[in-house]
Amino acid sequence: MSASRPFAGKRVLVTGGARGIGAATVRRFLEEGATVAVGARRAASVEALRGELGDEAAVVAAPGPLEDRASCAAVVDDAVAGLGGLDVLVNGAGVFEEVPFEAVSQAHWDATMAVNVAGTFFTLQAALPHLEAASGNAVNLGSDAGLIGFPPSSVYSGAKAAVVNLTRALALELAGRIRVNCVCPGNVATEMIEAAAEASGDRERYLAAAHARAPMGRMARPEEVADAILHLASPRAGFTHGAILSVDGGGVCGY
Repeated sequence: MSASRPFAGKRVLVTGGARGIGAATVRRFLEEGATVAVGARRAASVEALRGELGDEAAVVAAPGPLEDRASCAAVVDDAVAGLGGLDVLVNGAGVFEEVPFEAVSQAHWDATMAVNVAGTFFTLQAALPHLEAASGNAVNLGSDAGLIGFPPSSVYSGAKAAVVNLTRALALELAGRIRVNCVCPGNVATEMIEAAAEASGDRERYLAAAHARAPMGRMARPEEVADAILHLASPRAGFTHGAILSVDGGGVCGY
C-alpha cells in the first residue's frame, strides 16, 4: 500500500453510490486505487455512473433496494462476489423528503426508516464477517439533522439520529473487530437538495436559505464530504472509532 494511495488494492462497497455524495465518494476511492462496488436501487443508475467514469474504471455493480435484512444481504453478497472480499463499507444510501409532522403518512414513515435506518443496520450486519476478515472498517452517513433536528423533516431527523447513535453503540459492541465511524453533512449541493428546492415551490429562496444555514455561508460540495469519508476509512484514522464527524460549515456549533 502506497502512503500516497492508501486504498490501492482495497475493496470498497459504497451504497447510494450512483449520485450525489455517494458518486463523489466512489470517484475518490477510485482515484486512490480502490476497486469499488456501487450500490444503488436501480441497475440503470449504476450503469449511468459507469458510463461517466469510463470503461477502465474499477467498478462492480451491486444494485438492489436496501429496505430489510434480506435485500441488504443480497447487495453485500453481490459486492463481495464481484470484489473478492471487502475492506471498507460506506453506508451512503438514504432518502430525504420534507413532510410536516401532521402530514406524515405511514408510507413516508416506513420508507424513510427502511432505507436510512434498516438499510444502514442490516448492510453493516451482512458486511461484518467480510470486514472483520480483512481488518476493515465502516463509515455511516448521518446528517446534521440527526444531531440538531431539522423541521419540517421530523422523520428524517429521527432516522439520522438513529444512525448516529447506532454508530456509537456499534463502536462499543464491535471494538477490536472493526472500526465504525459516521460523517454528518449539513446541506450539500446535490440532486437531493435540488429536488427538495423544487418541491418547496420557491427554488431560489430555498437554495439561498440552504447556503445561509452554515456559518461559512455556503453548502458543501459533495467532494468535501467524500474526503471526510475517505479520511475516516483510511489508515490515517486507525485509532478513530465511534467518531461523529460534522461536515456542515460550522452549523452545529450554533446549537
